[in-house]
Amino acid sequence: MKISKRRYTQLIAAVLYNCNIKGFVTGSIYKGDLKGLCVPGLNCYSCPGAVASCPLGSLQTALLSSKYKFPYYILGTLLLFGIILGRFICGFLCPFGLIQDLIYKIPVPKIKKNRVTKALSFLKYIILLVFVIIIPLVKLAPGFCKYICPAGTVEGGIPLVTANESLRGMIGFLFTWKIFVLALILLICMFCYRTFCRFICPLGAMYSFFAPVSIVGIRVDTDKCTGCNACIETCPVDIKKVGDHECIQCGNCIMECPVEAIHYNKRVKKHRFN
Repeated sequence: MKISKRRYTQLIAAVLYNCNIKGFVTGSIYKGDLKGLCVPGLNCYSCPGAVASCPLGSLQTALLSSKYKFPYYILGTLLLFGIILGRFICGFLCPFGLIQDLIYKIPVPKIKKNRVTKALSFLKYIILLVFVIIIPLVKLAPGFCKYICPAGTVEGGIPLVTANESLRGMIGFLFTWKIFVLALILLICMFCYRTFCRFICPLGAMYSFFAPVSIVGIRVDTDKCTGCNACIETCPVDIKKVGDHECIQCGNCIMECPVEAIHYNKRVKKHRFN
């Protein structure tokens, strides 16, 4: 079976994010100097293998302490990632995106994109506002990490509980709830492509704001484009045009374009047909 360049990139990113192999053996969290830096994709701080921090978790932590200091570093980091990479991060550099891609390969009936999935795409912006911004600002908790994040459960919660017998006796409702959320999301991902990315992920929602200006991205050469819309039809997510805020830069449209009008990193005029 041929493995695509995108899949290789996803695997390499996941390994680089979580290369503290010793942590998986000891069940301890790395707390060295690199934890002061953030990786571009969603990757739990508490994963035993994680060598850097999650930008989403760092943002919530910064907002919790915003009474004492403004979160210049994390906002600057998100701005930098967004301007340079945008939602290319979602398609190529997110370990939980890789998990979803692999689960979707399970041969079960698939839910095609439709009006309902398009409407659900706006849910991630509500989650961003409520769980990532409002809840931490009113000093309640890092809302998304605590109550929703499936990446935190699969990368951090499960490995830590598995490796530390002392933690097993502390399992309560919250951990059970997070396991339920993870299981539900992964189950739906079997039928619906990238369920978490499309409908829930607030990090993807943030990066989507940079879609029009990101340096790395998919562009359409309107001099070649015939307006056949093969790119829209083949896209597994709810885009209105190539490279818009819902586009995760997976590159499926590049292979499907009959006139080779779609490219990475080629800034051309905006698509006049879509």
